[in-house]
Amino acid sequence: MMAKPHVLVVPYPVQGHVIPLMELSLSLVKQGIKVTFVNTQHNHDSIMSAFPSTFDDHLISQICLVCISDGIESNEDRNKPGKSSEAVLKFMPQKVEELIVSINNGSESDRITCVLADQSIGWVLDIAEKNGISRAAFCPAAAAMLVLGFSIPNLLDNGIIDKDGTPLEKKVLQLSPTMPSTSTENLVWVCLGNKTTQKHIFQLMVKNIKCMQKTEWLLCNSAYELEPDAFSLAPQIIPIGPLLSKNHLGYSLANFWLQDVTCLKWLDEQSPSSVIYVAFGSFTTFNTTQFQELCLGLELCNRPFLWVVQPDIKEGTKHAYPEGFEERVCDRGRMVGWTPQQKILSHFSIACFISHCGWNSTMESVSNGIPILCWPYFADQFLNKSYICDVWKIGVGLEHDGNGIITQGEIRSKVEQLLNDKNWKANAASLKEKIQNSIGEGGLSNKNVDNFIRWIKS
Repeated sequence: MMAKPHVLVVPYPVQGHVIPLMELSLSLVKQGIKVTFVNTQHNHDSIMSAFPSTFDDHLISQICLVCISDGIESNEDRNKPGKSSEAVLKFMPQKVEELIVSINNGSESDRITCVLADQSIGWVLDIAEKNGISRAAFCPAAAAMLVLGFSIPNLLDNGIIDKDGTPLEKKVLQLSPTMPSTSTENLVWVCLGNKTTQKHIFQLMVKNIKCMQKTEWLLCNSAYELEPDAFSLAPQIIPIGPLLSKNHLGYSLANFWLQDVTCLKWLDEQSPSSVIYVAFGSFTTFNTTQFQELCLGLELCNRPFLWVVQPDIKEGTKHAYPEGFEERVCDRGRMVGWTPQQKILSHFSIACFISHCGWNSTMESVSNGIPILCWPYFADQFLNKSYICDVWKIGVGLEHDGNGIITQGEIRSKVEQLLNDKNWKANAASLKEKIQNSIGEGGLSNKNVDNFIRWIKS
């Protein structure tokens, strides 16, 4: 009897990259493929502590969760993108290679037959090639992000950026008429906070372009219907998304924080299409002024709202709600910790989503036909905003004032604009239908996943 195919899955070690690769891993184990999923020690501990106490599912129990050190001390802030990118570049490659060698020196039946790596850590593919293992890469972001990465040599040759990725001129880039435009000041590696981080991420992206040429599969958590031009410009990118937890268990796995499910009962008590859902992912922070303007803006809307307020969203300090705010909104507002977001966005009571425009959040929103109010923070979120507002036309952007603040008046105005014009909802509903067809039986994304599974088994 032949041994089971054994896939080693290695995500970039942040929340938004881990979740979709876990969803893809669940698709693999469902088809009888053995999966070993590699997290950093810190992320592994977070995931294990965030599992519900009632959790018992045979699929996830078939995934072997292992961990490696990321070289970051426990007293350092690992949530800073610069800190994680430094660990990913300098420390993790050796640990991943040691793990592969250790597994392959064990039982013949346990040997790794394929490495599936986040495309943003292309060195994993180099290690797989060195060890004679088949390899596949996975992009958890938009295909347009990959296409932009592939254009880096041209940006360098044309003098638009320097060797560290710094823009030499302010310019709007548009790779195709129906692809989102992006300003050079909002390039993914530029808007990360500091020059050191920019240099690390840019170096990683340049290296990844070369590594992509060594992979047999370049998978993407997107659908052809969402980005036809991007997939046409780079036909080597294979759409297999959106990868949604409702395809498997009805809720996301691999969360770093315990989900507050009590808000679902509260949503059940609200009117259809009435609630503003507010969430900004795992990296966004606000200064006190911006935090309070958001509070007052939600209050001004005079609508029910559900707001995910993580402990460190206000620059690592305790939240400074405006005086009396919590009392004034207690009958219609609810502030919670980490949530089962996919369940929330599929709930009948949700009217719109105020979002940082991370790709996972964007995919979850469009898959449920929910219009989006865009508040991008960094990295690829500006590109995603352009898709939402300019290409798909399912949302509007929140604009900063002269002091760089999104004011309470701007929040109320844009919420009213979004909810009073039925076109946004109609466009979102149309996009939802196309996506459902793509991931459903016979759809292109569904077929691509099946083809990938057949290749692993061959």
